[in-house]
Amino acid sequence: MTREPRLFGAVEAGGTKFVCAIGDENGQILAELRFPTADPVSTLETVCDFFGERHDAFGALSAIGVASFGPVVLDRQAAKYGFIGNTPKAGWSHIDMLGMLGREFSCPVGFDTDVNAAALAEHRWGAGRGTTNLVYLTVGTGIGGGVLVDGTPLHGLMHPEIGHIHPRRHPLDAGFPGVCPFHGDCLEGLASGPAILARCGADLSCLDAAHAQWEIQADYLGQLCAQLVLTLSPQRIIMGGGVMAQERLFPLMRQRTLHWLGGYVDRSEILAEIHHYVVPPALGTRAGVLGGIALAIDAAGGSGELV
Repeated sequence: MTREPRLFGAVEAGGTKFVCAIGDENGQILAELRFPTADPVSTLETVCDFFGERHDAFGALSAIGVASFGPVVLDRQAAKYGFIGNTPKAGWSHIDMLGMLGREFSCPVGFDTDVNAAALAEHRWGAGRGTTNLVYLTVGTGIGGGVLVDGTPLHGLMHPEIGHIHPRRHPLDAGFPGVCPFHGDCLEGLASGPAILARCGADLSCLDAAHAQWEIQADYLGQLCAQLVLTLSPQRIIMGGGVMAQERLFPLMRQRTLHWLGGYVDRSEILAEIHHYVVPPALGTRAGVLGGIALAIDAAGGSGELV
């Protein structure tokens, strides 16, 4: 008996933009809307309008997946499951993200961080295929990381906040205080897009190859990758986000990863093939919204098909 094709909704909730989409279980996007993030009420009204207006064309959705900026509460037993926590994004702290959307739809709703969702999408359809344990990093307005263990997003006390670890300060960067409103000079405070702009007065893309920022940036990200290898032992590290769109950063960062590992991890994947180990996302800027589709598929009880 042939199963009727199922359709899924996705919401990629970002601090600067939201993306809503409808797709199938092969990860094909059939309809999409992108719009700037505003206040919670008007933003989520636009989300609901998107799915409501497309009901006649596509019919009922099997599930919706919400891939949200964090921090978020992922413990299903917690009173504030589905809430956004303390975030520097004005007006969004303690917002009941899942509840505000869940009340509008009579279907299962999957919920996770945007980076965990992107990790799922890359694992299912992108650069993470063939692995079971991986890390997806985004380096842009902020720095975040999603972790998959045995193909499942890692949850614990909350979820990994990889961007807020404290790296060893680069000698050329000793005087920069950092921009994180919570920690100052954590990794996000030192190596995010806003940190580069605050330090240099320009985006990385505007700096010539001899500028010290390239060395500083590569070192901080190399420290991050080395720490992830030593603590989580992923089979692959996938790095996306606006800052990582600068392709020349990858070889510089890989060299610093090897430096900080110091030859301790005696694996060919690191020593000989690090260019296949620390990689850009195969799904590009669509990893987040496709992560929402992956969350929806899982919420509906199906794993989707690899393409």
